[in-house]
Parts: sequence; C-alpha cells; structure tokens
Amino acid sequence: MNYKSTRDNSISVTSAKAIAQGLSAEGGLFVPESIPQLTKDEIMTLCEKSYPERAFDIFRKYLSDFSDDEIKYCVNGAYSDKNFDSENISEISHLMPGTYILELWHGPTCAFKDMALQILPYLLTVSAKKVIDGKEIAILVATSGDTGKAALEGFKDVPGTSITVFYPEDGVSDMQKRQMTTQEGSNVNVCAVKGNFDDCQNGVKAIFTDEKVKSELEKLGMTFSSANSINWGRLSPQIVYYISAYASLVKSGDIEYGEKVNIVVPTGNFGNILAAYYAKEMGLPVNKLICASNANNVLTDFINTGIYDRNRRFYTTISPSMDILISSNLERLLHHLTGGDDKQIAEWFGKLSKDGRYEVTPEVKAKIGELFYAGCCDDEATKGAIKQAFDEYSYLMDTHTGVAYKVYNDYKAATGDTTKTIIASTANPYKFGKAVYEAVGGETEGLDEFTIIEKLEEKTGTEIPAPLAATRTKQVRFTGSVEKSGMPKVVLDFLGSR
Repeated sequence: MNYKSTRDNSISVTSAKAIAQGLSAEGGLFVPESIPQLTKDEIMTLCEKSYPERAFDIFRKYLSDFSDDEIKYCVNGAYSDKNFDSENISEISHLMPGTYILELWHGPTCAFKDMALQILPYLLTVSAKKVIDGKEIAILVATSGDTGKAALEGFKDVPGTSITVFYPEDGVSDMQKRQMTTQEGSNVNVCAVKGNFDDCQNGVKAIFTDEKVKSELEKLGMTFSSANSINWGRLSPQIVYYISAYASLVKSGDIEYGEKVNIVVPTGNFGNILAAYYAKEMGLPVNKLICASNANNVLTDFINTGIYDRNRRFYTTISPSMDILISSNLERLLHHLTGGDDKQIAEWFGKLSKDGRYEVTPEVKAKIGELFYAGCCDDEATKGAIKQAFDEYSYLMDTHTGVAYKVYNDYKAATGDTTKTIIASTANPYKFGKAVYEAVGGETEGLDEFTIIEKLEEKTGTEIPAPLAATRTKQVRFTGSVEKSGMPKVVLDFLGSR
C-alpha cells in the first residue's frame, strides 16, 4: 500500500514517508492508492475483539511497510486504560431506540481528537526511524480548539520531537484555551494568532512550503511534520472508531450484520466525516453520511450546490471547533470522486487559493449527493437541541454534538428516513461549560468559568472530568499572540532555542 499526492499522481511514497512528511511538497495531501476492503467475516471477527485489536486489524491494511510488532506497539501504547477512562476506549450511549451516541471523548483531553492523537506520536516515531532517522521532527499544528490540546498531550516529552500549536486568539472556548496555555512538557510551544482558524491553518501550510524556513530547519537538523488531519497518520485512526462502533452494535444485538446505518458527524475541516467515508468504502454497511455544520455553513452549501465559496462572513460560534471556512480534507474526497484526477484537483484548489471559490463538475456533484446529506444550524438552534436532549433523555451534549443532533432531526423530518443512526459525539460538554449551562437554562453573567462548571454539575447531576478539573490549579505558561505574518518567526525562535 503506497500513497500518492492528490495534486501529483507521479508521487508515490510508503505509509511511513506519508506520515513522517505530513504534506506533499507541492501542497497536496497523501491518499492511499487504493482503499482496502473488509469482508463480512472480517467484520464479524472484529465483534469479539478489543479496541486495540480492532485497530491492529485495520491498520494492517493501510500500513504495509510496518511490521506486525510495530503496529502492535503503536496500538497497545495508545489505547490503554492509562490514557482513556473507559476500557472500551469509546462508548456508545442509547439516546432513543435506533439512535446511538458514539462518545469519542473519553481520552486525556476529553475530545475526539484523542482517538487519533494518542496514537500519532507512536506512528510518527516509528515512521521517522524508517525514513528520516537522526533528524528531530518539528510538529506544526493549527487548531480550532481540540486538536491543539490533544496534540500537545500526545507529543508532550516524546523524544526526538517538538510541537508548536497556533490557535485563533478569540476563537476557542475558555476551557480549550486554558487546556493549551497550561500545557506541561519541555518540547511544547503554544501561541495565539490574531485571526481565525483559517488564518492559523493557512499560516502553517505556508510555513511547510517556505523554502527559507525549510533551509533554516535543515541547518538545525530538523524536519517538519503535521498533527493536523492533513497528515494521513492523524486521519487513518479515525476510520477505526466507525468500524469499531458498528462491530460493537452487532455484538450487542442492536443491529444485525449487513444492516445499514446512517452516520452523523459535526465537522468543519471534513476529516472526521471523511474517515466515515473511508469506512463505508472499505465495506462498512452505511446508508447516508450526514454532514452537520454550524453557522459557518460552507460545507452545507457545497454539498447541496457543488460550489465551494469561502468568500462569506465568518462567524465565531459556541461550537468553535467547527468555525472553519477552508475544509482541507475535502481535497481527499474530491480526489477519490474524480477517479484520482490530479490535474483537476490542482486546478480547483488553485482557484480556491486565488479566488476563494471553485465549482465541481455535475458528475462529481451527483456522486456527493448520493453519499452525503448536509445541514446546518445557528447557536440558538444548537442550544435548543442541547436542551431538548437533556429534557427528554437526561443526556447532556456539548455544543458540537448539539449541532449534529439538530441536523439529524432536520434530516429525519425532511426525508422520513428511520435507518438506525450513529451520531459522533466529539467533546465532553464541560469543555464548553458556559454555552451548555446557558442551553439548559442557567445564568452565566458575572460568573467565572469554574463557577459556571460547578453550577452545571449541580443542575444536571453530571460531573466534570478530572482532566478538565485539574486545569483550575495549573499555571498558565503561554501568553504570546502574533499576527499571521509572525508565525514563521515564532516557530524558528522556538526551534532555535532547543
């Protein structure tokens, strides 16, 4: 299994090279040359296995240049009860008959990014020994909230690596900011950017391809890689939890093998739902992929019209991890739907960079419509969905899962589809305590973050997770803030001081 670039089919690299490099030199994303298949017997066998064992079986199909012992080292190191508060790694809650909440937030930072970022350091260090032995890996991350903390926690004090995280100064929740700025570790660096997530993401991509910066890095004996989902090593672990969830539901008797399910995903950068697409293409019985967006509804418009247009108002919302107007992983989907037409992909994303807009062909638009349904909602509707779920089912959702729940209800009303459905729950509600407390009827004016959380506990009978409670007494280490143009200097100053 080799990997090619979405923008240049002549490039073919091993999985280790794709993971270590992160982004192809000309700016394309690495994709598998073919999508491996899961047979019925293989899926049925997964039903009786643990999460690490399921991950091992799936990774074997994608990491053909890794030995079995290397893959076992990665999955067993990442998916253990010392990293997750559940021996199942993820949990499935039953909201109502036929509707299942896939809780992906039982890891150390209480967000779904832990599912990938606990294993990425293992994948990356194994890959590095194969292809860039001797160089330190400098990880660059742009975050809209959750990726940053999960990456920092994953790479904290990992030998041979350092990590710099950029986040939008006013575009994350108070808890997300506190988690990042209090991060421990001798090899970590965190800096705010005066702008939105797209500014952070574009700035990181520009650093990757900046010849002057790369030259300075070479002098330091270092090489760049990424922990964002542009890195195949970040995206591929997300495929595992959709397949694992299906296997768990078959094992519990909630579904029969072969019974199709819908999968609902709140997403801004398209990586989390793209992982569900890969699971479907591997043979997982999936009916519809439902893409849920907040007020930054660029994906909703694209899926419904075939026109991607980032030239629109940017909203700062209560679901900040989805406050994104440039969805990087869409490039991978379009590569597959065009049959690997690298020239077409390069043209479309060249237009996106230059004009902020492109339109896909009618054939591709039709394929997207067969695979996906898309919907969106604003903050008021998100809070309404959180309140409804809590009032009716005593289930407390975060602001991103609330978006997914609202869009799923809209989908059912519009289509009448009663297919059993998995809703991806991407964060613990206490990461967004102020908005969640307001959603269930609480007053927050004049209250600090931790007072609000205490009141949320009291009102709902739920409990703040220990990793979030612990931030209360941690010292803030990182207070820097720069313009987008200052990002390269932040990176080089940090790396030069190591």
